[in-house]
Amino acid sequence: MKQHARCIMVQGTMSGAGKSLLCAALCRIFRQDGYRVAPFKSQNMALNSYITRDGLEMGRAQVTQAEAAGIEPDVRMNPILLKPCSDTGSQVIVRGKVRGQMAAKEYFRMKKQLIPDILDSYQSLAEEYDIIVIEGAGSPAEINLKSDDIVNMGLAKLVDAPVLLVGDIDRGGVFAQLYGTTALLEPEEYDRICGLIINKFRGDPTILTPGLDMLTQKTGVPVVGVVPYVTVDLDDEDSFAPRLSHNRAEKPIDIAVIRFPRISNFTDLAPLETHPMLGVRYVSSADSLGKPDMVILPGTKSTTDDLLWMRQNGLEAAVLKLASSDTPILGICGGYQMMGETLSDPNLTEGTHLMLEGMHLLPVRTVFTEQKTRTRIHGTVCAPAWNGASLDAYEIHMGETTVNGDPFAVLEDGKTDGCICGQFAGTYLHGLFDSGELTGKLAADLCRQKGLHPECIEPRSRREYAELEYDKLADTVRSSLQMDIIYQILNRESGGNES
Repeated sequence: MKQHARCIMVQGTMSGAGKSLLCAALCRIFRQDGYRVAPFKSQNMALNSYITRDGLEMGRAQVTQAEAAGIEPDVRMNPILLKPCSDTGSQVIVRGKVRGQMAAKEYFRMKKQLIPDILDSYQSLAEEYDIIVIEGAGSPAEINLKSDDIVNMGLAKLVDAPVLLVGDIDRGGVFAQLYGTTALLEPEEYDRICGLIINKFRGDPTILTPGLDMLTQKTGVPVVGVVPYVTVDLDDEDSFAPRLSHNRAEKPIDIAVIRFPRISNFTDLAPLETHPMLGVRYVSSADSLGKPDMVILPGTKSTTDDLLWMRQNGLEAAVLKLASSDTPILGICGGYQMMGETLSDPNLTEGTHLMLEGMHLLPVRTVFTEQKTRTRIHGTVCAPAWNGASLDAYEIHMGETTVNGDPFAVLEDGKTDGCICGQFAGTYLHGLFDSGELTGKLAADLCRQKGLHPECIEPRSRREYAELEYDKLADTVRSSLQMDIIYQILNRESGGNES
């Protein structure tokens, strides 16, 4: 295989071991050391996605890693994205475009057919960059998935990648995690493991020394680092994100976000959390909603099902009660569609309901279509209290919405987006707070309504904030890993340990 870049792969003992952030850290470190580096993950499963400059869809984890590497996100970095739409099925996106809805069994039967797409994407990146940092998924020791693996050891073999295996000590049993995982690998898979990493450690790492020595003795693989538990505020990938457990507003302004069962692109709201006046909490029951200063209905992969969920558990009624007292309500994408008068699904694209009544908060009607809208957007908010805030955002949705009211924003091509009616607003634009300008105007407006004096702070974009977080992450990981060994692993001609 023709390839120029060196590569290193990070696999984990389980989901949530910290692979994504470690890959982002390595991308940043290699960039700091003067290399052209790109991330890669052959298959990602997540509801948080992103639209590239050329209108293609990819997972947020590789967007974060690309930003850490100082490069533009590229769909080649994540050629396969699975977006769960039920407990047993997903929307399958290949090279940024929807391939179709598939049940899990159907996808597993055909996924090896996607290897050419994976290799074409990887190889083209390898011809442009010095180093490729590859992220695995879940665990390589999932015995039932090995035969058709295209994301862990199956991919490592295809691209001849050496592997770092990461265990999560915060969950407990990290020595058993690492030893058990290596023990369950086939000999040729085990030979690819070049280093072990213990992640999320709290305390003095010297107390681990006896355990590290025994782990190396039993596995035959050196421990190349103990990474401390570090709190960095970067985009989360999925619904297990810690930010979704925030259920108290600890700042002057209380913003309640509805935590839908299929919540998606909740990264839209991350910039709000960094503002000193805005407290963001996530609620999933009417009892926990309370009397917030604002309610946000975020994006969802299953708009009609999540609307029915709200309707059945009393949250819709609780939100409408707040609306009757003029509590501001903002809907984003699926949340915007819910706020309208009707949701029509003639082809049953969304589920099993041909027509649903909406919340009747906005004079809009939505018809779901099988065609997905994917586009980058530049524009300006024209909602009165937030007028003039610039937007660098993107659309990613299924459905067309007819608006019979005032627009939320004017786009640079002269078109409009969304709708605003009094204290209620809806928009299709993801990333609407990323520029920092809308965050500042929203905070000032809510403070005014509550009789507070907002802190005067300069608007800061999400990217400016994230750059500081990437450096913080890289500094922590660099000081925790034996980077000389990492570079030795990179410089080997092929993947493999020397046990």
